[in-house]
Amino acid sequence: MPALANRFRAQASEIFQAGVIAADPRLAVQRHLQTDGERLFLGLRSGNWRHIHLIGFGKAACAMTDVAQEIIPHAWLAEKGIVVTNYDNVDLVKNCQVFGAGHPLPDASGLHAAKTVAGRLAQAQAGELVLVMVSGGGSALLPYPAESLTLADKITTTRALLACGADIRQINCVRKHLSRLKGGGLAKLAAPADLHTLILSDVLGDDLSAIASGPTVPDDSTYADAIAILDSFGIGRQIPLAVQSHLQQGAQGLHPETPKSGDPLFIRTSHALIGGNTISVEAALRRAAELGYQTQLYSTQLCGEASAVAEEWALKAKALITEIREPVALIAGGETTVTLQGSGKGGRNQELALAFAISAERIGFCKGWTLLSGGSDGRDGPTDAAGAIVDGGTLTRIRAAGLDPAARLADNDSYPALQAADDLLITGATGTNVADLQILLLHPNE
Repeated sequence: MPALANRFRAQASEIFQAGVIAADPRLAVQRHLQTDGERLFLGLRSGNWRHIHLIGFGKAACAMTDVAQEIIPHAWLAEKGIVVTNYDNVDLVKNCQVFGAGHPLPDASGLHAAKTVAGRLAQAQAGELVLVMVSGGGSALLPYPAESLTLADKITTTRALLACGADIRQINCVRKHLSRLKGGGLAKLAAPADLHTLILSDVLGDDLSAIASGPTVPDDSTYADAIAILDSFGIGRQIPLAVQSHLQQGAQGLHPETPKSGDPLFIRTSHALIGGNTISVEAALRRAAELGYQTQLYSTQLCGEASAVAEEWALKAKALITEIREPVALIAGGETTVTLQGSGKGGRNQELALAFAISAERIGFCKGWTLLSGGSDGRDGPTDAAGAIVDGGTLTRIRAAGLDPAARLADNDSYPALQAADDLLITGATGTNVADLQILLLHPNE
């Protein structure tokens, strides 16, 4: 690969890393949690709690909970804290019981962890504080099915939702109505204790009811909404009969709805949004400027089918490169989706990157660009890659390895194609999760 191409790829990686660092969960917690030795300060809220239950779940749970228990005097903590995270991010946390669990599909370890959390919440009393650390991935990591459902029912339903192209809000709306903890369920179990949540957002627009399926905040979606989502994607009859029956009974008022806005349950609850994708995008823009690029914010809401998003972006980039004289960095944040049509291996970021390269070639946009698309958590779909870095030579390298890029894309098999081109972005688990980042570098003179 030419030295110049390597330099541009290195710069794209550096800009991406700046965005990941900006989502550092330890720093985020430190900014929002302090004590003067007498009172605990939770943003604008404070109290002199002397019995604090510490619970963290999500991909950043270890780091968030670790720094929280460093700040809070040990004598104020009720018992060992409980931490639930994905297997890649499992780490030792002092004074805490740490559980590894499955993601993106829930597993038995997650169910055991969820029951442990529920058991702790049942012990919380009035005048005590339940301090919860929530980060992306929490929905899958803490599965506790409604009484009439099994873990297998939730796994099958989640798999169908992930495959059909539903976005995170739609997926979580359904999951809330199959769960004891999601959609305000955790807050219900914590009552009558005080409850405060520190939230690291992986959801575009920072909708608190969608982050980890909103376990500690009101949920204004309904059973009817969940049914409508399943029907809109044509999977209403593909999910287990027990799930279909549960949702229908809920819509008929035979199961209680999730707690809504205005419910007295939330009088003693509060929350703080301590980080999210927008903050990471801003950090990426700053680093790109420091590297000498003119910067443009392409989108903070990049969503939709990955291949369609890639094609639209390629067309806009080709038009832009004819108008600029100096290098430009276009930065985006978001979370695209993939509707599975094939049986290959990949993730939404890899699919977006490969689709961009194919679209660029088709429209004659073959030089002067480098695109990185990666997940801030270091994992893109069920792979060990965070995403990919592609450029004008990507398709040539794939074909030199004897692979057909278009055929691989059609089979949702981007991973082996990008691996053959040495274009996979491998970062390992980052310990945070604030959705995806995209960096498109344009060099009009190259």
